[in-house]
Amino acid sequence: MFERWSEFNVAMAGATAALAGLVIVAASVNIAEIVKSRTLTARLLAGIAALLLALAVSALGLIPGIDGPWFGAAAVIATLLAAVFQVHATRLIATDPSPEDRARPLKYLVGFLPIFAYLTAGVLVWIGHPAALYFAAAGCLLAIASAVVVSWVALVEVLR
Repeated sequence: MFERWSEFNVAMAGATAALAGLVIVAASVNIAEIVKSRTLTARLLAGIAALLLALAVSALGLIPGIDGPWFGAAAVIATLLAAVFQVHATRLIATDPSPEDRARPLKYLVGFLPIFAYLTAGVLVWIGHPAALYFAAAGCLLAIASAVVVSWVALVEVLR
């Protein structure tokens, strides 16, 4: 099941690792301003966690001889760990007294897209469903997209 996806996993592991590093470097330029906002730091952390989730699941798919149940279980565990950061960011945004944060659930909903895709992929791989790795691929692409959006928003908001 995983052999056909090896080139995709290699590309995504490299891309997500590089992107996570770039997000960290970009954030470090204005870190003094970013840490003044608890929602910005939480969103950036959730975005980085999503990228690391994509990296981890892509790397799991490259382990020689890994079978579906092990991949599925590891993917679900990694997803639940990443979800902790997204839930934390969501709580901070939802309880932020600034009305523009509460009025924009998109700020936190976008971070749940890769988590839902990876949870679905993990469960489907675990049970041997043939469409499982398509959900993992979608999770990876959604993790990249959501992390870029979250990072861009955070880096722009800090300069306002």
